[in-house]
Amino acid sequence: MTIGRNGQGAPDGAPAIELRGASKVFRTPSGAGHTAVRDLDLTVARGEFVAVVGPTGCGKSTTLTLVSGLEEPTEGEVLIGGEPVTGIRPEVGFVFQQDAVFPWRTVLSNVMAGPRFRGVPKAQARERARDWLGRVGLASFADRYPHQLSGGQRKRVALAQTLVGDPSILLMDEPFSALDVQTRALMSDELLELWGGARPGGAAASVVFVTHDLEEAIALADKVVVMTAGPATVKQVFPVPLERPRKVESVRLEAAFIEIYREIWSSLGEEVRITRERGASRVA
Repeated sequence: MTIGRNGQGAPDGAPAIELRGASKVFRTPSGAGHTAVRDLDLTVARGEFVAVVGPTGCGKSTTLTLVSGLEEPTEGEVLIGGEPVTGIRPEVGFVFQQDAVFPWRTVLSNVMAGPRFRGVPKAQARERARDWLGRVGLASFADRYPHQLSGGQRKRVALAQTLVGDPSILLMDEPFSALDVQTRALMSDELLELWGGARPGGAAASVVFVTHDLEEAIALADKVVVMTAGPATVKQVFPVPLERPRKVESVRLEAAFIEIYREIWSSLGEEVRITRERGASRVA
């Protein structure tokens, strides 16, 4: 039987992302092994927005690096579109916690950099970069340098840098954590607006969004994944049946939002307490 394939060479019907029994062990300077994640099973459907929450240091970011191909699992499998991840793939975009901008380049040049590295002609790369700067509200800042921008503006540059490549999978590692509360809410709303219409034909990217902010996770996501205290594995998965489109500040006031928050916190809070108790026992 011939297996149908989509435009990116992946089997039709396969999940966008799948981790099967994935574990990652790092070697410490002393030579001992440190298990960051273990027996991790996680599925992300095409076009689905998934938020991942868990205690500090439990392995959430490691999960993203496994999906991105920056790290290989020690055990288990990581698949994108049904195919094993064997390295960095062009359809995967990654927004890091720290801004990954070139300080010596202008805003326009920063956004052009990705397409140029992939061989896009300069004029076409410039056109695409200007289009995305317009979408993120930075059209008039194209000739500025990163140090001349606010924190929120730098995050908009980071989004434009990533989305200009039309990724079908978007990995985000606490991208708004350094922003003030008001700017963070605005950036969350902008992300939701860009998410659905970022790709050709309006096909939404599949998103894995790591955050420590449970309210942020619920406001953005289709489902919230709670990780255990490290080494991380999936403890529970909670669907978020809130209607879209959403506005972050208004959806937080809904009774359904508050009920979902209580339900998820009852699970997440246990893992946070375990992590704190472990830290206290080490100090003692």
